[in-house]
Amino acid sequence: MRLQVVDEKLSNVDPKLLDLLVCPLTKGTLSLDRERNELISEGARLAYPIRDGIPIMLVSEARKIED
Repeated sequence: MRLQVVDEKLSNVDPKLLDLLVCPLTKGTLSLDRERNELISEGARLAYPIRDGIPIMLVSEARKIED
């Protein structure tokens, strides 16, 4: 049930918007992690959350990715 909610929220994000977004720290590309509902910046090692279909592109809100 929870995964369905995640997919529902992701479907609210315009795919064209996702193509245009870049990491605010590195200006690098982002990849979508559907399972965690996050946009991943490999260069910055940060995961930006997507809340209620809105990508939160603030470094202060991002989760640090550990090895």
